[in-house]
This record gives sequence, structure tokens and C-alpha cells, in this order.
Amino acid sequence: MAELLFWPTLLLYGEAAFGYFGYARRAGAAGRAAIWGVRLGWLAQTALLAVQATREGGFPWGTWAGSLNLFVWLVVTVYLGVRRPYRLLGLAVMPLAAALLVVSRAGGGTGTGARSHYSNLFLVLHVGLVLAAFAGFTLAAALSAFYIWQERRLKRREVTILRRQAPSLATLDRLASRAVLFSLPALTLGLAVGLVRLFADGRRVDAVVVATALTWVVWSAYLVLRAARGWSGRRAAYVALAGFALVIVVRLALPAAHFA
Repeated sequence: MAELLFWPTLLLYGEAAFGYFGYARRAGAAGRAAIWGVRLGWLAQTALLAVQATREGGFPWGTWAGSLNLFVWLVVTVYLGVRRPYRLLGLAVMPLAAALLVVSRAGGGTGTGARSHYSNLFLVLHVGLVLAAFAGFTLAAALSAFYIWQERRLKRREVTILRRQAPSLATLDRLASRAVLFSLPALTLGLAVGLVRLFADGRRVDAVVVATALTWVVWSAYLVLRAARGWSGRRAAYVALAGFALVIVVRLALPAAHFA
């Protein structure tokens, strides 16, 4: 059943990605089709996750591929929470969601398998919080990319920019910082829980832990530079994109043995 739900999820996310490309060129039916693709795809993936949780009787996303599946769902969930003027964020979010979902399935993350020996509480506090933080960072990066794109169009004085309702640069910058402000505490707690368990088990710090800690440093620097140095706009956006690059590295480089 879980495998059967994968295909409509992927097709709907893919349809949404293509729809946003059409909407970027011309507002109209493509945008409406895209947002419905996101909504229906999210419902299908929610059902997929529910089947996984029911069959395994706990938290079934403690593997690399499984956590990637949950990460995609969290990213799309966060995106669905944004308002209409930010619809074009889907141009960055949905192709990424569809691609990562394919990678997750290739690793077995959309099916069912053996449960992790870790407790559900630990997996929720560690894996769940880290992935929720990464989803928030993804939104911040999408807002930052939108900021850079919008700023360049304004400088070029492109007439087509006036044909769509678009948020101001100040709004994009402010919302990106808020997304980071809410996400960083989740990453801090999730990372701390993982480190406590790691040292309690007498295990060594691996590359994933180091990369996650580096991700925490970059996103912390994002907030510190904004507060202490007054960084905003394009400079802050580039820091956010650098932090997002680390998020992708951590998600795709996470070895299966990390939760073994």
C-alpha cells in the first residue's frame, strides 16, 4: 500500500513543478493547477506516511531514506503554510521535493521495513526536530532566492514584474529571518539530544554530526550577522543559500549506518 501511494505523490509533485514553470512565464491556469498538485500530492504523501507508521507501530523514519521521505513531507507542509503572494516559491520547492522523493524511494524510504532499535521518543526529538529545522531552513533559502531574483528584476525594470502580485523585498527579507529564528532552536535541541545519546553510547562523532554542527554554525551566524552587523537583503540571502547548501549535503550524505 505504501509503495502504491508513492506514484500519485510523485506525479502530483512533478505536475506542480511543471505548473510553476508555466506560472513563472504567464499567470493563469498553470498556477492553479500547480497549487492543487501540491495539495493533492501532500495528501497522498500524508497517507503514505500514515501507512508506514501504522504498519511499524512507531516512528519508521529513522533510516537515511526514511528520514528523507519525512523531510520532503515537512518541506511541502511548510510551503503550504505560506500565503498566495509567495506562490512562486513553488518554483524552487517542488522540483526539489520531487527529486528527493525519488531518491528516498530508491533507498527504500517510501516502503516499510525493520524498526529502529532507538526509542520513538528519541527519534521524534532527534530526527523529527532536526528535519523540522531543515524544512524551515529550506523555506528561508527559497525566500532568499526569491529575494535575489526579485531584486535583479527590479534593477532591470522589467515590465512583467508588475503583472503579478509579488511581496516587497523587505517582506521577503523579514520572513526569511523569521523562518530561521523559529528553525534554529529546533536544530539546537535536536542536535543536543543526538549528541547526548551519541556520547552515552560511547560512539564516535561521525561526518554527519560534524556537517550538522557546521550547518548550525552557519545559520547561527546568519542571525548574529543580522543582529550585530545589520546584515540584511542580498548579503543575508547569500548566507542563507550557503546554509541551505549544507542542509542538502547533510540530507544526501547521511549514511544508513548513522541510525543503525
